[in-house]
Amino acid sequence: MNILIVYAHPEPNSLNGFLKDLAVETLSAAGHEVIVSDLYEKNFKAVADRNDFTELNNPEKLNYIQEQYHASKNRTFTSDILEEQDHLLWADIAIFQFPIWWTESPAILKGWFDRVLAYNFAYGPGHYDQGNLRGKKAMLSITHGASSLANYGAYGLKGDLDERLFNIQHEKLFFCGMDVIEPFIFHSSTKEDAKEGLFNDYRKKLLNISNEPVIPFHPLSHYEKGQLKDQYKTSIQQELEMS
Repeated sequence: MNILIVYAHPEPNSLNGFLKDLAVETLSAAGHEVIVSDLYEKNFKAVADRNDFTELNNPEKLNYIQEQYHASKNRTFTSDILEEQDHLLWADIAIFQFPIWWTESPAILKGWFDRVLAYNFAYGPGHYDQGNLRGKKAMLSITHGASSLANYGAYGLKGDLDERLFNIQHEKLFFCGMDVIEPFIFHSSTKEDAKEGLFNDYRKKLLNISNEPVIPFHPLSHYEKGQLKDQYKTSIQQELEMS
């Protein structure tokens, strides 16, 4: 399989750097083709603006979404965007390796989402299960600084981690049609004698990546006027009661 790793951490010798290297080694040894897009090494531009296009359809007034549409039809994005889009088209699975900073991804990765997942390339007119990247899979591999996962949850100090990741997993990746594999989560304060166990867990997940369970997001057909239809609400309520 072709696997893209989008890596967003400024320090190569960080825990995120180690997890990225572990993924490359494990996946390559298993026979997969791997490309790493190291956003900090590339000095990837995080700000979406008119400089993202080699020509503008309307130079008088910037409508970023409409310019994305035009650039997707004519390949008039700048070369850094085109390179990332070509990597996505090549990939069967995209892994996003990053730390949680201020409850979300680093700005450089948010900029990647803004600029690369362009209208008419990644979505539009279809979205969610009808997005343009359907047939591909994505997975988050993240680190966070909480002392343990016990800090998260409906009654946890830091809130529900699934809700926090929903913004990326549902509203970006699934929005563009990708099936989203259950994430790998590594709390960085794990004691040294327990880290190797987590590393082994990640190796196992990577070796089984094509068969790992995906998050069962509802397709658009389950909604009406932006709200889940009544016949599908029962399962959600049951899940909430069990959690």
